[in-house]
Amino acid sequence: MTDRPRATGTSPAPEATTAPPPPADTTDAGGTAPLTRIIRGALDRLRAFDRRRPRVWDAAVTAFWAVAAVLDYTSGGWRNVARDDVTASEPLVLLMSLCFSLPLLWRRTHPMAVLLLMAPASLVNVWTGALVQAALLQLIPVFQIVLRSSFRTVGAAAALFVAPVLAVGVRIPSAWGQEVVSYVWGLVFVVLLGIAVRTRREYTEALVERAHRLEHERDQQARLAAAAERTRIAREMHDIIGHNLSVITGLADGGAYAARKNPERAGQALDAIGATSRQALSELRRLLGVLRDDHPEAERAPQPTLDELVPLIERVRRAGLPVHLELHCEPRARSLTPGRQLTVYRVVQEALTNTLKHATGPTSATVTLAYTHTHLDARITDTGTGAATTEDAEDAPLPAQGIMGMRERAALYDGTLDAGPLPNDGGWQIRLRLPLEDTRP
Repeated sequence: MTDRPRATGTSPAPEATTAPPPPADTTDAGGTAPLTRIIRGALDRLRAFDRRRPRVWDAAVTAFWAVAAVLDYTSGGWRNVARDDVTASEPLVLLMSLCFSLPLLWRRTHPMAVLLLMAPASLVNVWTGALVQAALLQLIPVFQIVLRSSFRTVGAAAALFVAPVLAVGVRIPSAWGQEVVSYVWGLVFVVLLGIAVRTRREYTEALVERAHRLEHERDQQARLAAAAERTRIAREMHDIIGHNLSVITGLADGGAYAARKNPERAGQALDAIGATSRQALSELRRLLGVLRDDHPEAERAPQPTLDELVPLIERVRRAGLPVHLELHCEPRARSLTPGRQLTVYRVVQEALTNTLKHATGPTSATVTLAYTHTHLDARITDTGTGAATTEDAEDAPLPAQGIMGMRERAALYDGTLDAGPLPNDGGWQIRLRLPLEDTRP
């Protein structure tokens, strides 16, 4: 039998009471060690100062190396590394030390020009055997060239750096062991260091650029999502308000007519108006309540489905429009997703609403739903004439907004919608063809 893990046991083991405390946390809230945070902050402030006043930093670096070169000359330290057969005079050594240090003032703005200016002094330095240590300052402009220039320019700078010592090596074979090898190794180290720093800098810049691009794309996607949501809400409100107000108007007109001859029918019309109004208010309250952030528990009742078609047609009939529903082939189980069912419902609702609004003369409507193995075909026709063939252009902010909304709903599920008059001016028809949920593109 295996032992039960200590963390899930019913009673702690004796060792649990004497367990050592966890090590103290040496990081701050951001997960960075205090020393690292201090160093990083100091470097950031130094870089910021350098960006604001680059000439001050260049002058400070130049002054430091100039003072070091002069001290090497005045203390006689250069004699410790000079060859025994040195032919350079002391004023020439001082001049060469200044030629290697003072041009560093332009090392970042014109590094290749600085290296060209140092090249004659480098040739004189190794040719006379002085070998002043300031000659290694040539590696500073080489480093700047590696950071910023093409590899062809880096190759030219490397050749310019080693050319003087190679010339001396040809003239004096014994110089290879001291001058040439040390110069070449110093060049290799600086070039590799420059490539590493350049790669790191380019990688960081790429990350920053990608972060900015992702932030821009995120904001753009948020704006597109907000615009799409506004369009969806406007479409839903258009369908809810337009349909229910059309039904209420038809019921009110019929009730006013029936009140003079049949008060009982007028009372029924008023009851239907009340029921339709309450349903419209309930749908609007649900739609707008979801949008309010201060009501996280807003009612989220399901959207209408095909099961609601019969009550919809019944309300339209009460409003005075005879509607006949025809079904061809029984729908298969789970034949349509809720979104597709809402699309069919809203298209039928909008079509019947337009008929109520615009049809003139004796009018009737027919709703036909035909199922196939791959599609649902919905056809809504009416026998109205005249204004029934147009959308409420005066009331809507855009012409044919209802038909545009129906086409947008159909396009969401790769469906098609056609709207137009029947032949011989015999009414209006809307045809919707919508693929079923198991259809593959």
